[in-house]
Amino acid sequence: MKIGELVKQYGVSVDTIRFYEKQQLLSPSARSDAGYRLYSNADSQRLGFILRAKSVGFSLQQIRELLLIEDNKAAWQCADVKDKVQLKMQDIRQQIAELEQFYQALAKLDQACCGGALSATECSILTALEQGKPAQPETHQEEASC
Repeated sequence: MKIGELVKQYGVSVDTIRFYEKQQLLSPSARSDAGYRLYSNADSQRLGFILRAKSVGFSLQQIRELLLIEDNKAAWQCADVKDKVQLKMQDIRQQIAELEQFYQALAKLDQACCGGALSATECSILTALEQGKPAQPETHQEEASC
């Protein structure tokens, strides 16, 4: 099958498929006489594997590692694959914790700022970021504008 058929089958762009080729995750099985890339059913299944692994958060390097196992299943154990999944889960938990910290810090900045029509020279968010100190609630003489 030609690249256009893979595009239609998986809903990805030609550039995506070519990117995976450049990353050496996928390669066409052959070339037509006219030089078109030709993909086998096994190539199509491999692309599906790559896309599904990506959809659950695996990086290109992690997908590469999974493909090494996929290509030589007999040399590996289920425990090897499970370890990779559990490591990815740990990475995601850590990312979630970091995002929660970002969110809490942003919430504090948000709560300190009145968001009114006053000049940004009085903005507690900018002051906190400039000084590296926790944001202090704004107190303006013109409280009505906040």
